[in-house]
Amino acid sequence: MTSQNAPQQGSHHWILTLQIPGEVTVTDSGTWTPPAGATRYDVFAAIRTYVIAQHPPLSRANTLFFSLEPNQL
Repeated sequence: MTSQNAPQQGSHHWILTLQIPGEVTVTDSGTWTPPAGATRYDVFAAIRTYVIAQHPPLSRANTLFFSLEPNQL
């Protein structure tokens, strides 16, 4: 695939793992371009809210892992 055919991606790549001990563990990932002035915590909170919206039972889950990195090599 050439870059001309690649879908638009956000400026940052994220990975989030949430767990309800003894019940379920979910890892999700994606890309996102945070708004100007956003902090790392702002991005974490927004992504956690997004993942929970996709999996509502995770609203009481613990965060096991969170990574946010620039989406470039």
